Parts: sequence; C-alpha cells; structure tokens
Amino acid sequence: MKISIVLPAKNEEQAVGQTIQRIINLFPNAEVIVVNDGSTDQTAAAAEAAGAKIVHHPYSKGNGAAIKSGARAASGECIVFMDADGQHDPADIPRLLKKIAEGNDMVVGARQKGSQASIGRGLANGLYNRLASWMTGHKVEDLTSGFRAARAEKFREYLYLLPNGFSYPTTSTMAFFRAGYSVAYVPIHAAKRIGQSHVKILKDGTRFLLIIFKIGTLFSPLKIFAPIALSLFLLASGWYGWTWYHSARFTNMSALLYTGSVVVFLMGLISEQITALMYQGRK
Repeated sequence: MKISIVLPAKNEEQAVGQTIQRIINLFPNAEVIVVNDGSTDQTAAAAEAAGAKIVHHPYSKGNGAAIKSGARAASGECIVFMDADGQHDPADIPRLLKKIAEGNDMVVGARQKGSQASIGRGLANGLYNRLASWMTGHKVEDLTSGFRAARAEKFREYLYLLPNGFSYPTTSTMAFFRAGYSVAYVPIHAAKRIGQSHVKILKDGTRFLLIIFKIGTLFSPLKIFAPIALSLFLLASGWYGWTWYHSARFTNMSALLYTGSVVVFLMGLISEQITALMYQGRK
C-alpha cells in the first residue's frame, strides 16, 4: 500500500527539516508532503532541502485548510497526518499502519497522560472524549489528536465538512463514526514541540468550546436537542402544577415553556435529517 505523509507547517523552520529526515529514514519510499501555510520564515526551503514535496499557500489559511490541501495532493492509498513541530514520533507510524492493514479505516494516535501541553488542555480533551463517547456509543480515546492515518479515498469523501481551523481532527473522527467506518486508536506519547505554539489560549480556547456543540451537530443533533426539550417540558409541567395548586390557573409562563420544548424538539428533528443528508458521501 502506497503511503503519503502530510505535514501542515506554519513557521516551523526549526523543526520541519529534522522531522522529515526521521520520516524518510524510516520510510524511504513514502511520499512526504509539507503544506507551507503562508510561513514567513524558511519553512518551505528547509522542507524542500530535507526531501519533501511542497504545497504552498500564498497566505495562512489555517491548519484544517492545510490538511485538505495535503489530502488533495497526496497520491497514496493511505494518508498519515502528523505535526511538523516534533511532537509526533515517526517511529509510531508503523503501529498506525498495522491497524489500517487489519481493516480499520482511520487510526488515531491517542496521547497518553503526560503528553498534554497544559493541565487546562488535558481537562478539555477529557471532556471532549467523554462527550464524543456518549454521542457515538463507542469509546473515543483522543478526539483532538492530529496524529492519524486514514484510507485516502474515504478521508476525501468528507473534505467538504472539515473546517479550516484547528478542529479538523474532531470533524474527521465524527464523520467516520457517522458514516459507519471503522476507527481505532493506538497509544502514543506526544513530545514537547520545537518552537512556539500557534494556539492562542483566549481566541482558540473560545473556538474549542464550540467543538462541544459541533460534536453533537456532526453526529446526532437529536441527542443534544432532545434532553433540552425534555427539560423544558418537565419545567413547564412543574410550573403548571404549582400554579394550578395555588391559584387554579394555567399561566403564560407554562405556555411559553411548553412551546419552547416543542420548538426545540422539532429543531433537533430537522437537524437530524439535515445531518443525515450531509453524510451521504461525496466522492
């Protein structure tokens, strides 16, 4: 099986060369693609000197956009996505590929304890994993890991769903689950990155909070909307019972809460149908 290894890179001059060299030492026949996402340093030159094929973005479009460009440019039957900053160990790639060979469609490198960049990010990832596990009915060990391998044909089916920002791992994982494709996990250790992180705590922290809602809307919106609708219905019933007991009347507040529960449920039902249409697949 021909392999393409895609590395999105923005201002990774310090690390990209040695990362590529380590990959080529292990996989001399693999296609190594570096997507230069509008770097202002010598990232492209360092990557090319190390032996990678370069895909250029004239300006920074985002990590997810770089992933999409790399997937389109890849010629391999299997695509491995990994960071160019030294966090991911190329020696783990054979373990991902072994799981692909066993029949899985996507294999994710699940970061173990001690791999997270900060306590806050580790707690957030734990929350994402638990929510995604509840939504899908399968144990999700690492929803946001960018180190993964996937069958190229199946990954490209859902490029149109992937955002241009940092949440492409979440979207791709949920898309594969929704489509009924097999997703497996391999434990890895993520090292400390070389150079400065491009994740901004305030800006990207707010964006990552939206991942929680995206998880629901990508997989099964009704699982998010139905509990909210039920809560409103129970609240309306409780308020109606209290007002009827004390003053024998049906209040406007009860009517508003009942109406809200019905509207929220119908919105979830419609969203469920729209989501089903989204996952018909585009080849």
